[in-house]
Amino acid sequence: MANAFPFLDPDLPLDQRVRDLVGRLTLEEKIDQMLHENNPVGRLGVPAYNWWNEACHGVGRNGRATVFPQVIGLGATWNRALVRRVASVISDEARAKHHAAIAAGRRGQYQGLTFWTPNINIFRDPRWGRGQETFGEDPYLTGELGVAMVRGLQGDHGRYLKAAACAKHYAVHSGPERERHGFDARPTQKDLFETYLPAFEKLVRAGVEAVMGAYNRTLGEPCCGSKLLLVDVLRGRWGFRGHVVSDCGALDDIHIHHKVTRNAAESAALAVHNGCDLNCGRTYHDLLAAVGGGLVAEAEIDTSLGRLLATKIRLGILDPQERVPWSRTPVSIIDCDAHRALSRRAAVESIVLLKNNGVLPLRRDHESILVTGPTAANTSALLGDYFGVSSRLITLLEGITESAAEGCRVVYRTGCPLLGPAAPGVNYTYPTAAESEITIAVLGLDPSLEGEEGDAVASPTDGDRDSIELPRVQLEFLIELRRHARKLVVVLTGGSAIAVPEAQDLADAVLQVWYPGCEGGRALADVLFGGASPSGKLPVTVPYRTADLPAFADYGMRGRTYRFSTIEPLYPFGFGLGYAKLEYGPLELGAPTLASGQEVALRTTVANVGSVATEEAVQCYVQPPREWPDAPRATLVDFQKIPVPAGSTARVEFHLPAGAFAQVDSEGRSVHVPGRYRLVVGSASPGLRAQALGAPAPATAEIILV
Repeated sequence: MANAFPFLDPDLPLDQRVRDLVGRLTLEEKIDQMLHENNPVGRLGVPAYNWWNEACHGVGRNGRATVFPQVIGLGATWNRALVRRVASVISDEARAKHHAAIAAGRRGQYQGLTFWTPNINIFRDPRWGRGQETFGEDPYLTGELGVAMVRGLQGDHGRYLKAAACAKHYAVHSGPERERHGFDARPTQKDLFETYLPAFEKLVRAGVEAVMGAYNRTLGEPCCGSKLLLVDVLRGRWGFRGHVVSDCGALDDIHIHHKVTRNAAESAALAVHNGCDLNCGRTYHDLLAAVGGGLVAEAEIDTSLGRLLATKIRLGILDPQERVPWSRTPVSIIDCDAHRALSRRAAVESIVLLKNNGVLPLRRDHESILVTGPTAANTSALLGDYFGVSSRLITLLEGITESAAEGCRVVYRTGCPLLGPAAPGVNYTYPTAAESEITIAVLGLDPSLEGEEGDAVASPTDGDRDSIELPRVQLEFLIELRRHARKLVVVLTGGSAIAVPEAQDLADAVLQVWYPGCEGGRALADVLFGGASPSGKLPVTVPYRTADLPAFADYGMRGRTYRFSTIEPLYPFGFGLGYAKLEYGPLELGAPTLASGQEVALRTTVANVGSVATEEAVQCYVQPPREWPDAPRATLVDFQKIPVPAGSTARVEFHLPAGAFAQVDSEGRSVHVPGRYRLVVGSASPGLRAQALGAPAPATAEIILV
C-alpha cells in the first residue's frame, strides 16, 4: 500500500524520506520530477505538481488576490518589518488558494507553493523594464528587504515551509530585455562581488529555499550552467543547500542562442553537472539521451532530484493535509479587508514626496479639484507586472473623489494620451484647470510601456525604455497645463526613474506613487489630504536626462547609481520629503578608531520641530578614502524606519562591525583598508542636492580604520 512507503511517513527524518523516494523512482520518473510540470507517480502515491508560481507583490496569475504595491514601491518604504508582513500575508493567501485547488482536484500552474520571488537583481539602469520588480539600485537595501520578503514567505515553523521563496535572477541580469537570451555580461571582479552578488549571498545565508539562474551568460558561462556561479560561489563559497531552477526556456538558450553546446542533450547535461536542479521548460526531457550517451551520470540526477524532493517534503506536499500547518487556511482571507488595509498602508509608505512648496496637504473642502492625466483612471497603473487580480481596484481618481468633501467639485478629464501625438483641436482640460482651485495631473508610465519581454506591448524595445524622459505628449501637456492651472500637483506613476525636471520646475508639488496596488487611490488620497505624512524614500537615483547614463548594455558600475555616478541627479537615492520639519543632531561615535574585528556604535537624534507626526527612514552611509581604486562615493550600510512624533526627539543608534567598512579589490576580495572614513547619517544619500531640494542636513563624523 502507498501509505506503507517510508517516504510518506511524516515522522521520519527528511534525508531518509528523500533517499527512500529517490530509490523507488525509475530514471524516466526522476527526469519528469526535474521538469517544472511533474506528472503524478500513481503507483507510489506521489501527486502531480507544478513548480511555476509567482508572488512578486501578491499571489500572481491565479485569480483573486490582494495586490500590494509593486516591489519598487515596497523598496521605497525602507521598512523591513512592513515588507515581511506583506510577504506573510501573500503566503497566507497562497496557502488558502493552494489547499482550495487541491480540494477541487486541481494541481496546475500557479496553484502550487514554490514561488519564484523575490527578484533581487540590482536596478543599475533605469531603462530596464523589469527594474520595477526589484527593490532598487542598492545592494544593501536590496538584500535587507529581500531577506524580509523571504522570511515572510517561508515562515518560521521549525519543520515546514509556509511557501518556498526563490532569489532570482542569478546573476548579473538587468537588461536589455531584447538581448537577454544571448547576452554575455562581463563585469569586473570588483563589480561582480561588490554590486551584483551581495544580495544573493545575504538571501542564501538567510535560508532562501531556491535560486533561479538568469537567461544571460556571465563572464562567458550560461548562468544556468555556470561553474563559477553555481558550483564555486553558490554552493562552494556560500554553502547553499536548496535547489536551483532555470529561468523559463533558459536551458534551450544555451545551445540556440549562446552556442555553448550543440544540442539540448548537451545543454541539459551541462546544467545538471553544474547544479541546476529544476528545468522550467522542456530541455530536461533530453536527459534520458544525455545519460545514455554518457554526458551525465544518473547519480548526478539523483543529487538534483534529492534537493527538489526535500523542498516538496518541507512544504508538506507528500504529507497528510491534517499534519500540515496552514492547510485549513480559509479562502475568506483572500483579498479581505485586513489584507487590503495592509496594502493601503504599504502604498502610503511607498509614496515619495519629491517637491512641496506648501500646497500639500490639501484641504478636503476645496471649492474645486481637477484630476487629469492618462494614468489617473488607469487600473493598469495600479498593478505593474506579475500581478494578481483584486476584486476591487481603487484608481487614483477614485481615491481622490472618495476623499474630497461633499460640496468640493471634482472634475476628471483625460487631458492627453499616454503615448503618441496629441489630438489636434480643442482640449477642454485647460479651461477646466483655469476654473479649478487645484489641478492634480497624474502622469508617467503604465505596464504597457515598461516590463518584461512580451508583456510591455507599447515598448519599442521589448519591455525597456529607450528614453527615461516623460513621453513627449505628456511633457507638452504638462507645460501647457501649467499656463492655466492655479495650483498644480503632479503625481507620477511607473516602476522606474522618470527624468522630468520640468515638473520639478513647474509644479507646486510632485509625488512618485509607483504602481501602488489595489488600494493605491486611497493611499494617494491619504497623503494628498494629510491623513498621512509621506515617508517614502527613493530606492533609485533619478537622473536629469538619459544622456547622463552610461551605455545600457555596459555592466560596469562606473558612472552608475549613487555609489559611482559623479553627475548631479535630479533626485538623489534615498531622498523623500514629508510634512514634518526634521532636524538631525550631531553624530557621536563610540570610539575614534576601529580595528579589524571590532564594532563601533553611532548615535544621533532626529528632532521633529513641526506639528505633524511622521516616520523617517534614517540612513547610514560610509564614504571610504578617495585614494582607494574605484572607491564608491558612498555606501549604504544600515537604515532604520522610525516614528518621530510632532514636537519630539527620537534617538537613533547604529552598531557597525568593521566589515561594514570593507572594500572590494580588483580581484573581488573583501579587504580591510586602513584610513580615514566619513560616516553620514541622514535623510538621503550624501550630497548637497538633497539639501537643495529641502532635506534636512545630515549628521556626519569621521573614523580612522587601523
